[in-house]
Amino acid sequence: MNIAEFFQLALAIIWHGDHDLIEVVGLSLFVSLSAVGLAALIGVPLGGLLATARFPGRAVVIVLINALMGLPPVVVGLMIYLLLSRAGPLGVFGLLYTPTAMIIAQMVLILPIITALTRQTVEHLSRAYDEQLHLFGLKPFERTRTLIFDGRFELLTAVLAGLGRAMAEVGAVIIVGGNIDHFTRVMTTAITLETSRGNLVLALALGVILITLTVIINAVVVVLRWWGERRYGLD
Repeated sequence: MNIAEFFQLALAIIWHGDHDLIEVVGLSLFVSLSAVGLAALIGVPLGGLLATARFPGRAVVIVLINALMGLPPVVVGLMIYLLLSRAGPLGVFGLLYTPTAMIIAQMVLILPIITALTRQTVEHLSRAYDEQLHLFGLKPFERTRTLIFDGRFELLTAVLAGLGRAMAEVGAVIIVGGNIDHFTRVMTTAITLETSRGNLVLALALGVILITLTVIINAVVVVLRWWGERRYGLD
């Protein structure tokens, strides 16, 4: 069977809405979007405060967050595993090998990305609008909130970067999720498993969906930024 035939069969599976395929894609979206949502709720305000507030050790915190952007996924997975295992401090909650554990692992991975990119964006806006903000006498929290709102379309890029990292993640989620069929199997872990089994048709179908979703998400962000710039005259 050649590559063209593999693609034809993969597209046929997608077209007919294979149940296992839909299940895996649905769980992938749920886990990744949940992780990004939680990371954004923490990372955007934190990044904004790092950009506007001045406190002892600020430079160290910024360097640390920038360094954490390159966290090895398997190390994050191992640390979360130790925390959630029966011998760990959070083992009593029984979260290991559940979608919740996968969400936590992805959130830990993408939180530094969203925080660091938010800080850069807000810091740039802060320098651009420093005189106006100083004239209004805004406090650090008010200043941060204003700048985040003004840069909301640019911050979509930070969230997109986090979402891309989350959806492409394999190492951490397979350690804490276990890749259990019909329960914790997501697109990336399913592609790895099906490829090792030789089921290239299903693996290719999942790969096509993963790439398509990535392109769609990027397109939506580009359109939203373009719409915001036209509507609000943002640069």
